[in-house]
Amino acid sequence: MADFIFFHSYLILLFPLFSFAVIGLGHLNSDNKFVAKFAIMMSSLSLGYALLTVLAYLSQPKHTLLAYDAAWLNFAPGLTANLGMYLDPISVMMLVVVTVISLLVNIYSVGYMKGDRSFNRFFALLALFTFSMLGLVTSGNIFQMFVFWELVGVSSYSLIGFWYEKPSAVAASKKAFIITRFADAFFLMGILLVSFHSQAFGFQALNSPETANLLKEAGVLTIGTLLIFCGGWGKSAMFPLHVWLPDAMEGPTPVSSIIHSATMVVAGVYLTARMFPLFAASETTLFVIQCIGAFTALFAAVIAVTQMDIKRILAFSTLSQLGYMIFSLGVAKVCAEGGHHGADVNALGFSASMYHVFTHAFFKCMLFLGAGAVIHAVHSNDILKMGGLKRLMPKTYWSLLAACLAIAGVFPLSGFWSKDAILLAALQSGHYVAFLVGLITGGLTAFYMFRFFFLIFHGEARSHLHHVHEDPWMTWPIVALTVPTIFAGLLEHSFVAKVLPPHLGETGHFAHPAWLPYLATLAAAIGIGTAWLLYGEGKTEKAAALRKAFGPAYTVVQKKFYIDEVYLFITHKIIFNCVAAPIKWFDRNVVDGAMNLCGWLLQMGGKGVRLVQNGELHLYLGATVIGLIALLFMGR
Repeated sequence: MADFIFFHSYLILLFPLFSFAVIGLGHLNSDNKFVAKFAIMMSSLSLGYALLTVLAYLSQPKHTLLAYDAAWLNFAPGLTANLGMYLDPISVMMLVVVTVISLLVNIYSVGYMKGDRSFNRFFALLALFTFSMLGLVTSGNIFQMFVFWELVGVSSYSLIGFWYEKPSAVAASKKAFIITRFADAFFLMGILLVSFHSQAFGFQALNSPETANLLKEAGVLTIGTLLIFCGGWGKSAMFPLHVWLPDAMEGPTPVSSIIHSATMVVAGVYLTARMFPLFAASETTLFVIQCIGAFTALFAAVIAVTQMDIKRILAFSTLSQLGYMIFSLGVAKVCAEGGHHGADVNALGFSASMYHVFTHAFFKCMLFLGAGAVIHAVHSNDILKMGGLKRLMPKTYWSLLAACLAIAGVFPLSGFWSKDAILLAALQSGHYVAFLVGLITGGLTAFYMFRFFFLIFHGEARSHLHHVHEDPWMTWPIVALTVPTIFAGLLEHSFVAKVLPPHLGETGHFAHPAWLPYLATLAAAIGIGTAWLLYGEGKTEKAAALRKAFGPAYTVVQKKFYIDEVYLFITHKIIFNCVAAPIKWFDRNVVDGAMNLCGWLLQMGGKGVRLVQNGELHLYLGATVIGLIALLFMGR
C-alpha cells in the first residue's frame, strides 16, 4: 500500500495544477460559487493525499526516498536531470505546512475576495502558487527545484500585482520580480558551477562528502555554495535584498498570508537547509549565512517597532523571523574554541531552524488572516485608526492573542519551543554574538507584536466603525490555526530528534543550560510589559512623547534607514543617468546612426540607378560610346 501511495504522490501537485487549469481557462464564464467550491475541493484532496503520503513515509524505515523518479533532460552522458518526488523529514514537513495553509487560505479567501471582479482569477493564481511551492519542496534535484523556484517567482509576481489598476501594486510586483531574478541569476550560476564539477544534480549526490571533497579540491566549494545561497538570500529577502518584501503587501491579504507563512519567503530557508551538508563543508559559507541571518533578524525587528501599517509590521516581523531561521542554520557549525570533543556540527541548529519554519508558518498565517479581517472591519491599514475591536471581534481577538504570545516566545506556546531551540543551538556552538542578537530580537519581537495587538483591540475606537462583524468564511480558518499555534510545541522532542541533516553522522553531545528558557521568557516579558506601559489601554500619548524625544533617530528607523531611497538614487541617478543614458545615446546615435547611414547610401545609390535606367535609347548608346572610349584610354 505504501509503495502505491508513493508512486502516485505526484497527485499532491496535480490537484492544485488541475484547479489552476480549470478555473484559469474558464474563469470569465464560471460562477463564483462553483470556483470557490472547486478550489476548496482540490485543496482538500491535495491535503488528504499529502497526509496519506506522510503517514506512509513515517511507516518506512528509510530516512530519505525518491517516491517517484523519471528521466527528464539529458545534458551529457552521466548528467541527467530527473523529475521526482523526494521525501525526507523536511520535505514531508513542508508538504503538511503548504497543503494545510493553502486549504485554510482558500477558505478564508471566499469571504475576503467576495465582490471582487477578479474573484476567479485570484483562485486560479492561488492554485498555481500552491502547485509551484509543492513542486519546489518535493524536487529530487537542484535543477528541478530551480524550475519550480522560478514558477514560484512568476506566481508571486502575478499575485502581488493582482490589483493591477493600482500603480503601487504594479510597482511592488515589479520590484519583487526584479530583485529575486537578480538573486536567481547567481543561483543559476552556482548550479552550473557545482553540477559541472560534481557531474550531478541530485541532492543525495550533491550533499555527499565525496562531492564536498571534489569541489574543495577544484577550489570552487566556497564560491559555488555562496552562489547557490544567493538564490535563498533574495527569495527569503535577507538584508540588503529585503526591500521587496514590505512592498509586497500591496497584494490581497490572503496572498500576504501564504507568501509569508508557507511559500515564497520560506523557500530560501528551505534551499539552505536542503543544501546544508554541502554548505557545512565550507566554514566561510556558514559564517556568511550566520551573519546575514543574525543581522536581518535584529535589523527588521528594530524597523517593525516604528511601523504604523498593520501589514508592514507583520512583513518586517517575517523578515526578522526568517533571519532567526537562517542564522540557526549558520550557527550549526561549532566554533573551534568550543572544545566539544572534535564535533564540528551541532545538528540542533538545523533541526531548530526547520522546527521554527514549522511553528512560524501557522501563527504567521493566522496573524495575516487576522490582519485582513481587521482591515475589512475598519477599512484602513493604519493601526492608529483602530482600537476597540475586542468586543466586536472576540474570536479574532483571542486567536491573535495566542499568535502574539507564540511569536513572542511565551511558554508553553509553539514559538517558545522553536525559539528556545535556536538560542540553545547558538549557545552550544559557541556563537555568543548570534545568541545575544537572538535574545534581543526576541524581546523586540514581543514588544512590537503586543504594540500591534493593543492598538488594534484595546481602548476606545479611534475611527467610526460601521457594522463590524466577523465573517464566518474568514473567522474559522483563523480559529483553526490556534490549534497548531498552541499545541505544536508538543512535537518539539520528536521533531528535533528526527529532523537531522543527512551525511553528517554523530555530532556530539551538548549541555542544555537550565537558565536559558527563563532568560528567553524574561526577554519576552520585558517586551510585553513595555508594550503594555505604552499602549496597554489603546492610548498613544506616552509613545508619542517618546517618539518626540528620540526625534531624528526615530524618523530614520521609521523610514527604514532610507535604504529604499538609496536604491532609488543608485538606480535612477547613477545606473539610469550615468550608465544607461550614455549607452542609450551611443546606441541611438552611433549604432543606429551607422545603420541609418548605410541605408541612406543604398537609397542614394538606388536613386542614381533609377536615373540611368530611364528607357531612352540615345542615352544608352551615348553611355556605351563613352564607356568604350574610357576603356581604350585605360588600356594605354
